[in-house]
Amino acid sequence: MFDSKYSKVLTLILVIVIIAILGLLGFLGYDYYQKYVITKDTGEFVDNFEGEFADGEANDNETGNTTEGNISDQLTNANNNSSNTGKQTYKGFGVLGTMKIPAINFSYPVLEKVTKSSIETSVAFLCGPGLNEAGNSVIIGHNYRNGLFFSNNKKLNIGDKIYIRDITGRKLTYNIYDKFEASPEDTSFYQRDTGGVAEVTLSTCTDDSSARIIILARAE
Repeated sequence: MFDSKYSKVLTLILVIVIIAILGLLGFLGYDYYQKYVITKDTGEFVDNFEGEFADGEANDNETGNTTEGNISDQLTNANNNSSNTGKQTYKGFGVLGTMKIPAINFSYPVLEKVTKSSIETSVAFLCGPGLNEAGNSVIIGHNYRNGLFFSNNKKLNIGDKIYIRDITGRKLTYNIYDKFEASPEDTSFYQRDTGGVAEVTLSTCTDDSSARIIILARAE
């Protein structure tokens, strides 16, 4: 009788362990799938966004020497490029441009405003003069500790490059020149004198959410 009860207890424990393992595998599987889908979607959007301006850049290079014979072609190209400046959206959110950080394999659209939903979709513009404009523009994103959004900002180093293309097609290269942690309430570095140069501030939480990882970068 004792052995029968003991056997039932062991069976119950085994069932609980199996359920726990299946639950963990399900969670990890969903997390991996979510990361795959978001990374795929954002990457494709960035590639398509940049592709819209690639032909214009190629044509600019080909028509570097202006002659009477190609003026009409240049005007056509200029009109085509101007049509790219219309407002674009990503999953229903307005887009200001795109950002790539090769050092952490980062490729995301920059959404035009910070809301609970927008920063669950991509990174977003918080404040400042605007992407690639003189002054400091602040961009924030979640750290989900799984590689999504700004999760890998902690791996960035001074000297790493950030590439930002805005909705006009202009693309600037930024060099990271400072990295530090700040309290969640500290925004003293948001408004700073950049000497007329375009800068960006990237902000996300630390892995334990006790502070913010701040990245400062300046356009070349």
